[in-house]
Amino acid sequence: MRRTKRYPVQHTNSLWQIYKTISFWKVVRNFIVIQMARYTPFLPVKNWLYRRCLAMKIGKHTAFALMVMPDIMFPEKITVGENCVIGYNTTILAHEYLITEYRIGEVTIGDEVMVGANTTILPGVHIGNGAIVSAGTLVHKDVPEGAFVGGNPMRIIHTKEERNVKTKQDESR
Repeated sequence: MRRTKRYPVQHTNSLWQIYKTISFWKVVRNFIVIQMARYTPFLPVKNWLYRRCLAMKIGKHTAFALMVMPDIMFPEKITVGENCVIGYNTTILAHEYLITEYRIGEVTIGDEVMVGANTTILPGVHIGNGAIVSAGTLVHKDVPEGAFVGGNPMRIIHTKEERNVKTKQDESR
């Protein structure tokens, strides 16, 4: 199960009660910053905006491709390690607004992680160091260190050990 904290709501669905859970002005500010970062081709500027304006924790040499969409309401709950690549149009969520509750959870992406294009990462997920997430994956649970995962629903394609064996075989050819 993902690591999220649940907050029950009554009467209308939780999204109708959004501004009881988060400041309207925080959402407006985050929206503007995220839109600027999504379109800028300058990686240091993106990382500066994410760190300085959104309080995201971003490691050195991490690259966010064009159109990446970090969580607009709780970006401060996102941590991305060093030397990672977050692929084009990837969405990283730290919240879920449902009918009878909303959930908030930290997202942690380790060092040297490759996330393919058009991936969605749900709240409360941890992706281990050296993992590879194939394009178009719905990351709905933790990814072990060094694993190669993909699909919807996500599944492990190769473990770290299997990847090491395959790499050694490829090198010996």
